[in-house]
Amino acid sequence: MHIDLDAFFASVEQAENPELRGKPVVVGGKPDHRGVVAAASYEARTFGIHSAMPLKTASRLCPQAIFIPGNIKKYMDATLKFMAILMDFSPFIEPMGIDEAFLDVTGFKSIHGSTRQMAQKIRQRIKNDIGINASVGIAGSKLVAKVASERAKPDGLLEVPAGNDASFLAPLPIGEMPGIGKKTERTLRGIGIDTIGKLARMPLSTLKIYFGASGILLSRYSKGIDDSKVDLPPEAKSISRETTFDRDTRDIALLEAALHYLSERVGSKLREKNKKAKCIILKLRSADFSTTTRRRTIEQATDADQVIFATGRELMKRELFIQKQLVRLIGIGVSHLTEAGSQLNMLDSTVAKLEKLNKAVDKIRKKYGFTSIQTGRTLRLRDLFPEDERGYTLHTPSMSR
Repeated sequence: MHIDLDAFFASVEQAENPELRGKPVVVGGKPDHRGVVAAASYEARTFGIHSAMPLKTASRLCPQAIFIPGNIKKYMDATLKFMAILMDFSPFIEPMGIDEAFLDVTGFKSIHGSTRQMAQKIRQRIKNDIGINASVGIAGSKLVAKVASERAKPDGLLEVPAGNDASFLAPLPIGEMPGIGKKTERTLRGIGIDTIGKLARMPLSTLKIYFGASGILLSRYSKGIDDSKVDLPPEAKSISRETTFDRDTRDIALLEAALHYLSERVGSKLREKNKKAKCIILKLRSADFSTTTRRRTIEQATDADQVIFATGRELMKRELFIQKQLVRLIGIGVSHLTEAGSQLNMLDSTVAKLEKLNKAVDKIRKKYGFTSIQTGRTLRLRDLFPEDERGYTLHTPSMSR
C-alpha cells in the first residue's frame, strides 16, 4: 500500500479549527509577507493555487483564502500519530516524508478480511484519530501503489489487481510515472511518447540512446516492474533548521537572534535523539537567491546549543565580511552524528556545565513550552514572529521546525 495524507498541512489546520473546514486554506505565511505556499486545501486548489506558488500570487487568485503561517511541530505531532496507526497494521513501513508512507501488508490481510478492507480500516483510523483524510493505493509494487494513490486523490482508495500493473499504467500521461521529471518528460514528448504505454513499447536500445543506463529503469517502470522492497527508514545523517526573512537584511542583531533560535532547535533535536555532532553547517541565501553553505568540523562532538550557535556565528560573520549583499534566508545544521556520551576533560568543566544547563532548559520547555525560557538575544524575535507553546512560528520554509 501507499498511504498519502491529503493536503496535509491544510488538513491538520482544518481538523484543529472546524471553522476552516470547507474553506480555501493556504499554509505558508501571510499574503503580504514574502514566501511561498507550503500547502493548499482542495478548496483553495480549485482557484489554481498550488505548493511552491508565491503567496502574493495565491492571494490574487483567491483573495478570500485564509492564510496561515503554519507550525511544523504541530504537523510532526500529526505525523507521529499517522505512523503509529500504520504500525498497528504492519511493522513493515517505509515513511516517505511526513505525510506519506509505503506499507508492506503481505500476510496480514487475513486478519482484516482482505487487503482492501485493511486499507479501509486504515483510512477510517486516520480520520477518527487525526481528523484528516487519506488516499490509499494498493498494488503488487511500490511504484504502481504510489501511482494508484495519486489517482485515488482526494480521500479515495484504488486497488490494482495482481497482473494488471502494465494495463493500469498504459493510458496514463507520461508525467504521472514516478521518476520522470520535467526535463525527462520534455525529452520523451519530443520523440512522441506522451503515455506510459507508449514508453513501454519503446525499444530498450532507443531508450538507452536518449537516457543511457537510466533507460533500463524507465523501460521496467513503464511495464509496472518494480522489485524494490519496503525498507525501514535510514537513520538521519544530519539535522538542520532554517527560515526566510520577510525583508532582506544585514542587521547583525536580527541575524544572530534568528541563528541562536535555530541553533537551539537543532541542539534540542540532537538531545532528543541522544546524538552529538562533529560538523556545524551554516547556510545563507542572498537577495539575489545565491546560496552559500559553510562547514566547520569541531574537535569534540557536541549537542550544546551554545557551541552550535558560536560556531555558526563565526562562520556567518566571516561570510558577511566577504559578501556585501543583504540576507534573505539563514539556516544552521549539523552532520557527522555520533551517539551521545564522551570522555569529559578533567581540566575543563565547561562541557559538563553546558550539558546540565541544556538538560534543565529542555525539562522546562517540555513542561511549559519552547519559548517559556529564552536568552536575551532571541527575545527580539517576539517583534517579528508569532509564538505559542511550540515556539516561534518562523516564515516559510522553516515554519519553526
